[in-house]
Amino acid sequence: MVVVGYESAELLDIACVTTSLAMANRVGAPALPYRVSVVGPGGGAIVCDSGLSLGTQQSLERLVGPLDTLIVSGGAGFERAACDARLVGHVRRLAKESRRVASVCTGAGVLAAAGLLDGRRATTHWRFAPLLAARHPEVILDPTPIFVRDGNVYTAAGITSALDLTLAFIEEDHGPELARQVARDLVVYLQRPGNQAQMSLFTAAPPPRDPLVRTLVEYITAHPDHDLGAAALAERAGVTTRHLTRLFTEHLGQAPGRFVRLARTEAAAQLLASTTLPMASVAARCGFGTAESLRQAFTGRYGISPSRYRAAQTRRPPGTQET
Repeated sequence: MVVVGYESAELLDIACVTTSLAMANRVGAPALPYRVSVVGPGGGAIVCDSGLSLGTQQSLERLVGPLDTLIVSGGAGFERAACDARLVGHVRRLAKESRRVASVCTGAGVLAAAGLLDGRRATTHWRFAPLLAARHPEVILDPTPIFVRDGNVYTAAGITSALDLTLAFIEEDHGPELARQVARDLVVYLQRPGNQAQMSLFTAAPPPRDPLVRTLVEYITAHPDHDLGAAALAERAGVTTRHLTRLFTEHLGQAPGRFVRLARTEAAAQLLASTTLPMASVAARCGFGTAESLRQAFTGRYGISPSRYRAAQTRRPPGTQET
């Protein structure tokens, strides 16, 4: 897993990726642990946008493949990076030797300059989306989602969306349980599905202050396939269902049943985007009784059917065939 930085890169773009992968190694001890490197032009230290200096493990010029994943960071220096023919050329070279290619935030500008986003759907930080669209009309730019997958190329929106993208990689590589463990250790309730408009059910408001509600929220988001009926949740919390409803309404602005439905729908969106599980299996894992129940909930939440959402998230590059 290689993260490309450059002068005035955004430190969070880099650290969100490297910390999440290192945590996956610690908490999950996967059979194939991640080997993470930060590289940059010349192999020297990168002075990040914040003024902090970040050491690199290798020079971009000397790095050779094959690589599993190549991730280009964003930051205030992205325009200079995108105009650096040598840097862009090495990104293009390494992309050909990588299983996955990704960018965070304005790093999409570097991928676009390398021609890696031509004809692909992509996203970037909403503030810089008009600039990227004007400079690269060949890119199918969508500034709304947190991250977009088009074939083996992934683009993430702004800064902390790198967390969501990396959690999706972990789930894709090692399954949802490890991704959830990492999310919990990062104090992220649930990795956001890619089509979320830079906010989610669990980040749109602060965590509930009430410790009982907070504990139940963590339980619900980590176990969407469990019995999450009001009676079961009330029994788990040691309160009456009436008191449970009052607590959820006061601290979350909605009844327990509605919160559970939204949590399950977001979990389904993540599985649809990052796995090839049959629709019935996605429904079962997320606590929906049937694929039809999933379809109704998903369409109500996102205005699109689960199958259409999956097709948009997993569209293959031009010229490839389904096997």
